[in-house]
Amino acid sequence: MSETQPLVIEERRGSVVCLALNRPERHHALNNALSDQLGDAILRASEDPEVAVLILTGTGDKAFCAGGDMLEMSGVEGAQEARSRSAGGLFGVLAKTPQPVIAAVNGYCFGGGARLAIGCDIRIASTTASFRLPGSEYGLVVAAASLPRLVGAARAKELIFTARKFDAREAFEYGLVTSLHEPQALMDAAWSMAETIASMSRSAVQEAKRVIDVATLSDEARHMEDDANRRLRGSPEQVERFRDATRRVTGR
Repeated sequence: MSETQPLVIEERRGSVVCLALNRPERHHALNNALSDQLGDAILRASEDPEVAVLILTGTGDKAFCAGGDMLEMSGVEGAQEARSRSAGGLFGVLAKTPQPVIAAVNGYCFGGGARLAIGCDIRIASTTASFRLPGSEYGLVVAAASLPRLVGAARAKELIFTARKFDAREAFEYGLVTSLHEPQALMDAAWSMAETIASMSRSAVQEAKRVIDVATLSDEARHMEDDANRRLRGSPEQVERFRDATRRVTGR
């Protein structure tokens, strides 16, 4: 990808803003730069009184987001200390967004990418999408606080404990995504849904989102997940597991 290409491509139609992750050579993996730019774009949109709905997706049809950038996170590439907004900060920005956010999942949706999609209000997917929560394999906790409200506790435990990959049809059957679309029709469906929501009472929709989140999300659970990862990250086992996974995935 050319250095002049933005890491996040923004498109606006009326009161709907679409933010597309744009690191196709890494399947939109979240490095520090992409996390920063995406967080900034979400924050700008969330603070704009004219924006009613956001869409998150990835450019192309190969990936929504393949998770955290393993080469950067393992120290093979880049400086770990040179971060201004980590992926954790990105998820915090997303959680505070008052407008509804639709994830249009168009391919790989793994790890931090799955957590990003789970953090959205609605998820629709391409029939070619695939999902995986590999935190247990890497020695971390990923989406344990948020996935149960979508798929139930037992299914969330299965998907998180086993770290197995599952396809779009399974994601639909589990309730993780609300509808499936052929790849070429996914974005039309996302825009159509967003424009329908934008035509409703903006204040009523935002209040409904706030009430639903209070009813189904636990701040205590989110804090517990963050605390667990602070304890786990950097431990000898976690470092070794992550390095092994990095070598398997990247060959480096």
